Amino acid sequence: MVSVDKLPPFDIKAEEACIAAILIDQTAIADVAKILQPQDFYRDQHRWAYEACVRLWERDEHINEVTLAHELGRKEKLDDVGGLAFFARITTELPTAVGIEHYAEIVRRDSVYRQMITAGSQIVQLAYEGGADLDGAMRRAEDMLLGLNGKRRASDLLPLQHYLEEFWSTPGAFEPGSSPEAMGPVRSGFMDLDTLLGGFHAKDLVVLAARPSVGKSALLLNIARNAAVSSHACVAVFSLEMSGESLAQRLLASESGVDGSRLRLGQMNDLEQRRAFNASQELADLDIFIDNTSMTTVPQMQAKLRRLEQLHRKPDLVIIDYLQLMTAGGKYRDNRVQEVSEISRGLKMLAVENDIPVIAAAQLSRAPEQRSPHIPMLSDLRESGSIEQDADIVMFIYREDIYVTREDWEMRNFDQPYPEGITKLIVGKHRNGPTGVVHLRFRNNLSRFEDLMVLEEEIA
Repeated sequence: MVSVDKLPPFDIKAEEACIAAILIDQTAIADVAKILQPQDFYRDQHRWAYEACVRLWERDEHINEVTLAHELGRKEKLDDVGGLAFFARITTELPTAVGIEHYAEIVRRDSVYRQMITAGSQIVQLAYEGGADLDGAMRRAEDMLLGLNGKRRASDLLPLQHYLEEFWSTPGAFEPGSSPEAMGPVRSGFMDLDTLLGGFHAKDLVVLAARPSVGKSALLLNIARNAAVSSHACVAVFSLEMSGESLAQRLLASESGVDGSRLRLGQMNDLEQRRAFNASQELADLDIFIDNTSMTTVPQMQAKLRRLEQLHRKPDLVIIDYLQLMTAGGKYRDNRVQEVSEISRGLKMLAVENDIPVIAAAQLSRAPEQRSPHIPMLSDLRESGSIEQDADIVMFIYREDIYVTREDWEMRNFDQPYPEGITKLIVGKHRNGPTGVVHLRFRNNLSRFEDLMVLEEEIA
């Protein structure tokens, strides 16, 4: 029998070693951040110090005893932590940052044990309360235990199945699939685009640019799904605008062919519900991981990708929706153009360092709307930092039905059908190959792009 007076597991020396390593070695914070969250620290003083280190790192500021003391002073926590004397002592006792991952794992392990104790107490209380709903009590107990999954908790990149299970409100656990032995160019799943580009190649930064509400998010999701199916790729999706639940429902509508609004409102008939459920089962087997943290920085993405590789497999494709919602960590508060330039350069380095293609959506300015025709061009990106220069491939989405109503079209083009959903995917820059135009059809109610078997000469 465990005594209720027994202290929960913790290791003060390991907690101090993590903070000391961050002060000694500027690269240590990235290693620790992929393992620990502030709440993993048992002592409040250590948690406050670690939170301050993370804030400095996210702002891309140097971390040392002086800057950490200043950051803690801003929050009126410096004296509570122990002041400069505390930093001097722990750095003296830890002369090297070698083995920091070992210390961080100790802290994380004890944190999970403490959570187990809390969950166990809650489950005991749940059992004592009893009641007629045994199945409901079992589900709540299972949810508590699943919530202890240290792998899932330590990273915001969650498997698509996590969100699909939330949609269906059914329990289940994700079983990772095997990694293919070799990964070549990642295919988009759109025939003409793959022919033009030869797939998405490692180290390439691909920018997908368009005005709002044209279909950037839908196209990115379609590419993620197609890459996971046709190339057996592991895809990491960073969605800074939409929730993971919304992305999962969009994918479900696209895969099942069930109208998205009917699916969201729960107005499906029996046939549609069966189709949606079967599609959900198929999507759940794909290696698609979703992070919906807003205001994410490139270093944070890198840490999460490393964590995904440790826990599952190395990602083959990264998708970001969208670039202008990212931050450089507060470094360029007064110059957004410079900040966007820093972000685009960081994304290019992310692609190079991980040896994978990175596809980032970008919002275009109003320039296309102020000219006729409204076809976007590379110059529309030149006011957005160095996106055009950093990108290896720049693609634009253009849909004429965004700018012309059906009534206006029929008055001027009575002999031609209204181009509803007809999409031109314009490859305006291709550093290592040809440019051109790919035709797709967008089905708005399904959030799905499809191949359109139409060939057209390249736009000048």
